[in-house]
Amino acid sequence: MNISFDNILLGVSILLFASIFISKSLGRFGVPALLLFLGVGMLAGSEGIGNIHFDDAKSAQSLGTIALIIILFSGGLDTRWESTKPILWRGVTLATLGVLITAMLLGSFVYYITDLTLLESLLLGSIVSSTDAAAVFSILRSKNISLKNNLRPTLEFESGSNDPMAYFLTVSFTYLVINADASLWSLVPMFFLQMSIGALSGIVMGRLMTFTINRIKLEQEGLYPALTLAMVIFTYAFTTLVNGNGFLAIYIAGVMLGNRNFIHKRSLTRFYDALAWLMQILMFLTLGLLVFPSEIVPVIGVGVLISTFLIFIARPVSVFISMAFFRNTLQDKLYISWVGLRGAVPIVFATYPLIAGVEKSGTIFNVVFFIVLTSVMLQGTTLTLVAKWLNLSEQDKKLKKHQFELEMEYDIKNELTEIRVNPDSTAVGKSLVDLHFPKGTLIVLINRNKKFLTPNGATVLEAGDVLFVMTDNDEELHTINQVLGYEMS
Repeated sequence: MNISFDNILLGVSILLFASIFISKSLGRFGVPALLLFLGVGMLAGSEGIGNIHFDDAKSAQSLGTIALIIILFSGGLDTRWESTKPILWRGVTLATLGVLITAMLLGSFVYYITDLTLLESLLLGSIVSSTDAAAVFSILRSKNISLKNNLRPTLEFESGSNDPMAYFLTVSFTYLVINADASLWSLVPMFFLQMSIGALSGIVMGRLMTFTINRIKLEQEGLYPALTLAMVIFTYAFTTLVNGNGFLAIYIAGVMLGNRNFIHKRSLTRFYDALAWLMQILMFLTLGLLVFPSEIVPVIGVGVLISTFLIFIARPVSVFISMAFFRNTLQDKLYISWVGLRGAVPIVFATYPLIAGVEKSGTIFNVVFFIVLTSVMLQGTTLTLVAKWLNLSEQDKKLKKHQFELEMEYDIKNELTEIRVNPDSTAVGKSLVDLHFPKGTLIVLINRNKKFLTPNGATVLEAGDVLFVMTDNDEELHTINQVLGYEMS
């Protein structure tokens, strides 16, 4: 039967509708939305009621890569440096050493209980060694889970930054399985080279994105998302081209951009948040279509053993070793161990040995898929409960204080002050984004020639403008007057 492009679009739209409505209906019972998206894909697949035959691992991998780029960049945009800075090295250690320990422990266990070779076992361990950014971001944020001791930024930073390490291990062990004569030690300098190039590229591109967005002055606001999307894709592609880790570059670029002032910041952040959700849905649907449930049944027994070892031994051991260098309570370590969520990323990584033609890649893929299902079902549904058991939950007042978001953070105790821009002010002719007002302040309105303007970062101040400024304290008001080039009379 010939399937037209219109039929494909119709099918995709129906799957999207079904995923969203089912997640809304069942999400209230604590079922993670990502698990539901996978379920819809499996139901629509060749062995489900939809009878859609899809077995193109290459296309699934390409879509997964694009989705991961968007998800990591969006996660970077939402990462606040002031909350990440205190836990930076803790997160970096979990994202590197923790991933390596998990991969080695799980690979050794797989080799012991299965007929896979040692390299194939280590490949499987590498594929599921990282926590999944899409799963962690969506579950923690959708359930508004607030945690003590900076645990939430730790978990989000770890999940956003540990995929590059897992990607490197996956690609490396895939290469070693295919090329038996290759040396494991030859990969060590490659690791440092890829990570260094990726980090440097992310820092440079993050700053370049900020500069470009603020200076290009596009006529249409709708072009800014297209501009940033082009730069995001370029960052990944260029970094990969020069043998750097593109995923690391994307996440760092997102963090760099998200913690700087730039034009249309609020609208662009919302755009990427929505796009990230769309990518998550499409990725989980596609991977659900790719799997054949009948092929998972034979690996359920070994899958349960591997999942149990990963959740209760490999992940906790890696966390306790990684966090031995830092001061954390036992409850902190236990909770971080439990939030070892595996999601779509391991399934995407499992397509690499499939495409490379690894002999037992089919078995590896099915085991990985089962591990993801058990992780999301068991860990994803109990994050709030475990946090309460460990006495790590706290009420997040910020989530209840505001009914809407503003581009700058403010408090209801702020005072609104009028400040006139004199002709001799150094701010005349400069845009708001270039003036670097204190972060806790907000320019609410501008009275220009008896007409009120709603300002944004691109608004250029003119002599005689009256700024309606919301400030939190007198020190901020003092700083604003210094920025404008004069003191209050």
